[in-house]
Amino acid sequence: MPLKLSLKPGERFVLNGAVVQNGDRRGTLILQNKASVLREKDIMQAEDATSPARRIYFPVMMMYLDEAGAERYYDEFARRLGEFMSVVRNPDVLTDCVNASKQVMAREYYKALMTCRKLIDYEDGVLGNVASSVSAGRAEG
Repeated sequence: MPLKLSLKPGERFVLNGAVVQNGDRRGTLILQNKASVLREKDIMQAEDATSPARRIYFPVMMMYLDEAGAERYYDEFARRLGEFMSVVRNPDVLTDCVNASKQVMAREYYKALMTCRKLIDYEDGVLGNVASSVSAGRAEG
């Protein structure tokens, strides 16, 4: 089944390891066969892996972009996922962790990335709530 990408003007993406940028108009790209494609908004630099969930996402992203070298990133993924799971108590989030692990084991790296995105959203929500509580406590004190 072909993959259809609708691109914004100037939008960048990675296609099988090559960085590609759309021109100055909206465009559509149709990929007829399997390829590793990642939009700019989903690309994370190593220095941006600054939280536990992001440290899970990053090696999965690297496995997706470099499937031939996926073994190099697996140990980091497994270690970071184990650390994350050891402190999370939310059953839905733990289910997402298990699903991400299964997806990685099945080499379904793009699906695993989208599952890891849920972990980042959860983490951001928890950290946002903690920051709000701390700020409110300071305002009252």
